[in-house]
Amino acid sequence: MSTAFKTVLLFGPPGSGKGTQGVAIGTLPGFFHCSSGDVFRSLDPESELGKVFKQYSTRGELVPDDVTIDICTDFLNKQVDAGKFNPANDVLLLDGLPRNVAQAQALDGKIDVVKVVYLEASDTEALVQRLKKRALDSGRADDADENVIRNRMQVYTDETAPVLAHYPDNVIAKIDALPTPAEVMRTILDALIPAIG
Repeated sequence: MSTAFKTVLLFGPPGSGKGTQGVAIGTLPGFFHCSSGDVFRSLDPESELGKVFKQYSTRGELVPDDVTIDICTDFLNKQVDAGKFNPANDVLLLDGLPRNVAQAQALDGKIDVVKVVYLEASDTEALVQRLKKRALDSGRADDADENVIRNRMQVYTDETAPVLAHYPDNVIAKIDALPTPAEVMRTILDALIPAIG
């Protein structure tokens, strides 16, 4: 990436609706949604980066930060080359990245963060129930076990939440994640429009 992409970061604990909002807003003209999970799942297992990713994922290990950044950078460059993402006109919506402070530091200079959308919920139990419902609706096994859900939330609190401190307070928009998706989306867009204008 030669110039920093104008970027909005989507943050929030599991079940806060980051993916739902990212996909929905990503359909609007002028936005390009990039989920790190989708990027990993789209990797060609025979490519160089795909083989590196497989080495870690098959052992159940987290992909190292530098590899994660390389994979996502490579993906974004390919989207630009394919004409799917136009950095001159489109705002990048990053969902699931950065996951920790080291990744945030590695992305400095590659992305220009104009807004951090922080989906928060005062009621953690509501998020747990939302994830359990998602497990029933979509068959996601990682959402079916309440212990796994609570562990993922703890990992988020320990690793991802401190990333917020990496960015200035004036770019962070705290959004209540518990209303309906349409209401949440309207609140997000109200926060984004002045930042991306």
